[in-house]
Amino acid sequence: MLYDDVEDPAATSPAELRADYEAELAGVVETRGIDAVVEETDVDRETVAKIADGDAGDVRLEDAAAVATLADEAPPKDAILAEVRDTLLMGMTTAVLDVDTIGAEIDADLDGKQIQQKIEGRAPMTLDEYALLHHFIASRQR
Repeated sequence: MLYDDVEDPAATSPAELRADYEAELAGVVETRGIDAVVEETDVDRETVAKIADGDAGDVRLEDAAAVATLADEAPPKDAILAEVRDTLLMGMTTAVLDVDTIGAEIDADLDGKQIQQKIEGRAPMTLDEYALLHHFIASRQR
């Protein structure tokens, strides 16, 4: 799920990682139904419909985590978000990366300050941005 390690970053891409997240989230919506997901989370119907369609790249990580909590045996939303942030921060530590280096090397219009705010949860992060950061950091750990 969202908080799992990237097992083999060399064998995948950020787009494939995002597609995996989208497929897992779409599976949750398919199992529960759009109406139930809207009712049980703070996620609006339009966003849940995008997730159901597998088009969740611009969905906020917070909304993705809210949907992910509805999977069998999933932790609560706050725990998922904390685990995601811990994974990114610990990965940066292991790979000896700073936010400015990440900003300079990833293919996104984000500077170091924006990346830091997103990782720390002080600014919203999309699922697409998360997949990009998660993959890049994991690729530098190995």
